[in-house]
Amino acid sequence: MKKIRTPQEGAGAVLSVRSTTASNTMPQTPPEGVLSGFSATAAQFIAASQSAATKRAYASDLKHFFANGGSVPASSAVLAEYLARCAEKLSVATLERRVTAIHKAHLEKNLESPARSETVKRVMQGIRRTLGTKQRQVQPMAKDDLLAALVMIDRQKMTIKAARDRALLLVGFASAMRRSELVAVQVEHLTYLSNGVEIFLPSSKTDQEAQGRTVFIPQANSQRCPVRALAHWLEVSEIREGFVFRAVSRHDRVARHGLSAQSVALVVKASVARAGGDRSKVSGHSLRAGYCTSAAEKGLQPWQIREQTGHKSDVALATYIRPIGRRRLPSLL
Repeated sequence: MKKIRTPQEGAGAVLSVRSTTASNTMPQTPPEGVLSGFSATAAQFIAASQSAATKRAYASDLKHFFANGGSVPASSAVLAEYLARCAEKLSVATLERRVTAIHKAHLEKNLESPARSETVKRVMQGIRRTLGTKQRQVQPMAKDDLLAALVMIDRQKMTIKAARDRALLLVGFASAMRRSELVAVQVEHLTYLSNGVEIFLPSSKTDQEAQGRTVFIPQANSQRCPVRALAHWLEVSEIREGFVFRAVSRHDRVARHGLSAQSVALVVKASVARAGGDRSKVSGHSLRAGYCTSAAEKGLQPWQIREQTGHKSDVALATYIRPIGRRRLPSLL
């Protein structure tokens, strides 16, 4: 079967800088400092230099900065005080991203960035030394957790929603895709083979230049086969084209639009909660972490796992292999 590769969505707009009285909508107009004097074609390519997810994150960061008394341009003293006030509430990783968003907002206006000042650098260094840089890690949804969740899904009265949730969890685990990749899969990206299914990913978080890659999901000789679960979902939902994973209404009807990345997290949390687990300890990343952890416990080499996950290095992969199996190690004493 020939894979049909859908074109990328149109390039989004570069972040524009709003004042504290700006509306709550996401910035749409590129700042004049970036696009002035360029043709429409050049402006489009400049706007496409960042992914939509990055633009949304930076827009959210700037909105928070403005809501807390910030502005562009901002002095180093204002930025330093903002970071100090937020240090007790936000993670170090979030603060670092806020600094980056504010820094880029100044550069886009051809302004001197306060993030380059020694004052801001020392404040961030003090925050790291005081609070540490360890990021919160959700629990992986390992095989046993997945099986328990599937049992509870099958007991749902909404049969179509149950078919979707079952396919979403199994495909999400077996493919080890990111949430954004999973919800972006379209019927045209699927190629069924005799021993499984190939899913073409036109782009991803680490593939900003859209070279694309293919993920293979093998068939399983059990009722928990992700390939059969996917085919069953597409059959009962009567989806023939477009997004594979879609919203399902309370009346068990399939929507036309695809799921959001956050919806994956909600499905995972609900499935874990129904099985008696703690929903606060899992997220959409739990499926990807569950595959990586389970594969490592089965003895797969890092390069083999990276072929499936798309990680560029063993260092990046290591953050997804969670130490749930350490308690099972035998004593050496």
